[in-house]
Amino acid sequence: MQEIISLLSVETYFDLMKLPMPTTQQAIIEKFKTEQLVAEDETGLAITELGAILFAKNLADFDNLKRKAVRVIVYKGKNKIETEREQMFLKGYALSFENMIDWITGQLPANEEIGKVLRKEVTMYPEITIREIIANMIIHQDFTKLGFPMVEIYSDRMDISNPGLPLINTDRFIDEYVSRNESLADIMRRMGFCEEKGSGMDKALINSELYKLPPMRFSVSENRTTVSLFSYRPLSEINKQERLAACYQHACIKYVSGELMTNQSLRERLGVEQKNYPMVSRIIKDGIDNNLIKEADPENKNRRYVKYIPYWA
Repeated sequence: MQEIISLLSVETYFDLMKLPMPTTQQAIIEKFKTEQLVAEDETGLAITELGAILFAKNLADFDNLKRKAVRVIVYKGKNKIETEREQMFLKGYALSFENMIDWITGQLPANEEIGKVLRKEVTMYPEITIREIIANMIIHQDFTKLGFPMVEIYSDRMDISNPGLPLINTDRFIDEYVSRNESLADIMRRMGFCEEKGSGMDKALINSELYKLPPMRFSVSENRTTVSLFSYRPLSEINKQERLAACYQHACIKYVSGELMTNQSLRERLGVEQKNYPMVSRIIKDGIDNNLIKEADPENKNRRYVKYIPYWA
């Protein structure tokens, strides 16, 4: 038990779970066994990888996990040529998560909020969006692959990536949920680090839309999955592919929220005035032609009230 206490922050578990600290070591052990944070066999007690990755005081104490500490890099411009600062979060994810979010948001420049509310200086990206995507990065990584979760901050975007390939197509990140690490996800949800199963990406996108940001980009390389957030740009600086992605993501968000996309809702999302509705109509037509969206009711003859759903609905 003393080795477990020396390597893991036992108090943090009970604090984050809002549970009273047991008065005996045996009660602590039994609770940790229930959560699969420690295991016991004929050789004695051992810390599981789940217990270490969440509550290790130093991940370097665990050979299999020392390369899984989250790394954050801030670059000076739009590329990797010049690094301004770098930070490694060497504690378990439960111990370092809040500090990590605070440190990352502290690196972001302020931006003028564009929306229906009064304008005010806010961070470039919504904190809830950053929080949910980083939680997803941690939860959905493939621990069998080399590499570590990473956040890269550029002057115009933020790339949040994890080792491993996704278990579902990237265009279904919004509505589907499959996790390699369900025990890790369950504990992180109960500790309040992320939303309920499958709703985190919805909330991330909804808040990104409120900031009128360009659509998120989901990309997969040889052995890495990346979600990219982009700083605000007016519609005139958003290319055709990004407009299509914004249309598709907006249709998905509306659908999973129990609503349907319309020309008006997409105009509001893109910040387009009503008089310019033909511009949005063209984006919608392109979305249909590219099999990203479809009409919710093909029998509807009144074009003024057409509503749209994602292709998979």
